[in-house]
This record gives sequence, structure tokens and C-alpha cells, in this order.
Amino acid sequence: MKTRLLLIGLMLMALVPTHAQKQVNVKGTWNMEVESPMGKGTPVFVLNHVNETTLDGTYKGRLGEAPVKGTVKLNVVHLEFTISGGLIEYDGTVDGDTMKGKIKFSTMGDGTFSGTRKK
Repeated sequence: MKTRLLLIGLMLMALVPTHAQKQVNVKGTWNMEVESPMGKGTPVFVLNHVNETTLDGTYKGRLGEAPVKGTVKLNVVHLEFTISGGLIEYDGTVDGDTMKGKIKFSTMGDGTFSGTRKK
């Protein structure tokens, strides 16, 4: 009986994460590399935290310049901006000073991005 309880206890402990994920900070200048239906691009995002989960900033790239708004929850980031009436959405993950994910280009298709934070 004691062995059975010990095994159940060990299995339950295995289900509990050993460290809690923490909220990431994405503040800074991000140099991105984009693959899109329109070709490759190298936009720059300057991001700030409004609060722990809300972001704002700027986009500057092949599509022009635009204000950015977004969210971050743990290490999942969502950025969006509007250019020429089209909503552009970046959804990805952050790992330290790197970010990667997918892009929705309004009605122009989808793409991917990866980027690094400028030191």
C-alpha cells in the first residue's frame, strides 16, 4: 500500500512543472527577416510595453511605416498594424532575444518571420 501511494505521489509530481514560465519582456528594436508571397523583407519593429501584456510600437519596412499594437502572454506574442487599409498580423513566440512565427498579410496571403533583438 505504501509503495502504491509513493508511486502515485511520484506520478503526480511529474505532472507539475518544475519551474513556472514567466512573462517575457519584448521591449526593444527587433530586426526581422520575412518570407512572404511578395518576396523577402527585413522590417524593423520598435516595441514597448504599455503594461505587462499590452504592447505598442512602430513598424518600418517594405510596406511603409505604421504604428503597432500587440499583446504578449508568457512567451506568445501578437503584433498587428494596418498599411493601405490592410491588417497585417504577426503571431509567434519569443525565446530570449529571438522571435519567430507566422504572418497574415490581409488578403495577400501568409508568410513567416524570424528576428533578433538589437543589443
